[in-house]
Amino acid sequence: MSDRLSLALAKGAVSLPEAGRVLLLRPPATLMTEGLPLDRCVAVTGFRPDHDAFAARGVPVAEAVTGEFAAAIVFLTRARALSFDLLAQAVAALPEGAPVIVDGAKTDGVEPALKAVRAVAETGEVFAKAHGKCFAFSAPGAVPKGWAATPGAADGFVTAPGVFSADGIDPGSALLAPHLAGLSGRVCDLGAGWGYLSVMAAASPEVTEIHLVEAERAALDCARINLPDPRASFHWADATRFAGGPFDTVISNPPFHAVRKAEPEIGRGFIRAAARLLSPRGRFLLVANRHLPYEAALSEAFAETVALEDRDGYKVLQARKPRRPARSAR
Repeated sequence: MSDRLSLALAKGAVSLPEAGRVLLLRPPATLMTEGLPLDRCVAVTGFRPDHDAFAARGVPVAEAVTGEFAAAIVFLTRARALSFDLLAQAVAALPEGAPVIVDGAKTDGVEPALKAVRAVAETGEVFAKAHGKCFAFSAPGAVPKGWAATPGAADGFVTAPGVFSADGIDPGSALLAPHLAGLSGRVCDLGAGWGYLSVMAAASPEVTEIHLVEAERAALDCARINLPDPRASFHWADATRFAGGPFDTVISNPPFHAVRKAEPEIGRGFIRAAARLLSPRGRFLLVANRHLPYEAALSEAFAETVALEDRDGYKVLQARKPRRPARSAR
């Protein structure tokens, strides 16, 4: 994360009031906090790794905006609908005239956000650095029309702005779905999103439990609606750190973007977690983009790996016999 916000504050391009609580909307875990009055800040985020990172710093963290604030800082995301909803939440939480600071990269859509803000409010200096911008505006008396998000729907399922595949079933998940027929016992869906794969897996009456593990709170809330099944349990957690099991089957369509470029290490973390969560006779069913190099990680974590399908740019892989880390001698 660049130090764009810290520099903008240090140079006076944007400023915060000397008193009152400061609302941080969707701050990333990597945020450089120089210049921020952390003793007056409240971080609001539904992304569990970011939530835990700020809690570890001693910053009060919440999943929703409550109470009164003197200023807000909005951290834009790659999802336009979510970014504008964050702007709407900031305006709704502040008295008219209070400062709203906006920080975002070009890839986060900072230019469209700046244009939209200028249509309803005056902005001060625009501070540009590291392929992004930071600027501030005074909160208008009401949330501008079109900023607040509305509930989403995709192929008959409930979704939400900013969640993965909010506009429809992901093609990779659709390719994996037929391989979930006939599952039995305890099933875990790592990175469950809004629940499509879990719904498909739960179609088997032989499934006794299905555990949905998802780091994005909004997606998990959608999953609760999409899978109203007494066998389902919902876990707001970082999949790579989730503690549970043992499971008979782990299924996953893991994310592979933390920023704009692909980061296969995220998927490798899911693979290691699956091996840890499975029973000795369990199996792991994974779908991924064809170009992602997961085979080596699968070989390290499992004794047996086979490709079940390779089509339309995606591959479905099955792994069995999870390897257990060797215990150190005492």
